[in-house]
Amino acid sequence: QMKKQCDQKLLIRMKTECVPCSLNLDTQCPAGYTKITNGTGIPDCRYYLEIKTHTLSFPGCRHHCVKELEQPECCQGHWGPDCMGK
Repeated sequence: QMKKQCDQKLLIRMKTECVPCSLNLDTQCPAGYTKITNGTGIPDCRYYLEIKTHTLSFPGCRHHCVKELEQPECCQGHWGPDCMGK
């Protein structure tokens, strides 16, 4: 029995919201995502604070998260919703 379905693994990446680095220790990734950064995360962003009439921006941190998805696909030479076509 030849395998007719060859699922592709897709890696979905996302970043959490930018917050002050000291607050970022407890930041969790959304459900289903795995955190791939540790500690306070990566200081590669800026967050904004509105003070009266001014908006100030400060360096902040965020975490990077990944999620693996199985994308159903037919193996080479097969096609169709059930991969039975040749």
